[in-house]
Amino acid sequence: MTVTRPERPPTPLETAKQHVEQAFGPRIAKRLDTFKDGTFFVRAGGWAGLLAWVVDFVVYLLAVAAGFVALAVALPDASSNVVTLTAIGLLFGMPLVLGLFYGNGRALGAVLTGTRLVRYRNGQRIGASASWAMLVRTILFPALLAAVVMGGGLAPGDLVRISIDDEATRRLHAAGFLRLPTST
Repeated sequence: MTVTRPERPPTPLETAKQHVEQAFGPRIAKRLDTFKDGTFFVRAGGWAGLLAWVVDFVVYLLAVAAGFVALAVALPDASSNVVTLTAIGLLFGMPLVLGLFYGNGRALGAVLTGTRLVRYRNGQRIGASASWAMLVRTILFPALLAAVVMGGGLAPGDLVRISIDDEATRRLHAAGFLRLPTST
C-alpha cells in the first residue's frame, strides 16, 4: 500500500514569486527576495553586481595612481619613508574618501549597472557607513576572494548590506508588491 504525502503549502514568498512572475516575468521573479523586515526587493544579478564592483575597483585604482602622481610632482625628492607612508595612506584612505560619495548606495559602478547597495535589514540607504562599505568593497573583498581561492572557505555570517536591482525594485513596489503578508 502506497501512502502519498500531501504537498506542503507554498510559503508566502513562493506565492509572491508566482504573482511577480505573472506580472514581470521569470527573470525578476527568480531574484525576488525580502529584507529582514519583510519588504520585497529584487536582488541585483550576479554579473551586474560583479561589474559594479569592477568599475568601483578601477576608480579606486585610478584615484590611488593619481595620488602617487601628485606625490611625485609635489615632492620629487621624497624619502622612501614618505613614499611608504603615503602609499599606505592612499591604499586605505582613498576608499574612505570615495565612500563619502557613496552614501546613497550608488557609486559609479552602481550607476552604470542600475544597482544600489542598501542595508539588508530594511532596504534603507547605507548613509554614514558608506566609507566603511567602500573600504570593504575595495580592500577586504579582494582579500576575502584570495582567501577563498586559497582554500580558506567562507565563514558563516550575517549580511549587513546587499545590492539590489534598483529599477526592478521600484517597478515592483509601484505595482503594489511591498511586503510579505504578516500572520496574525
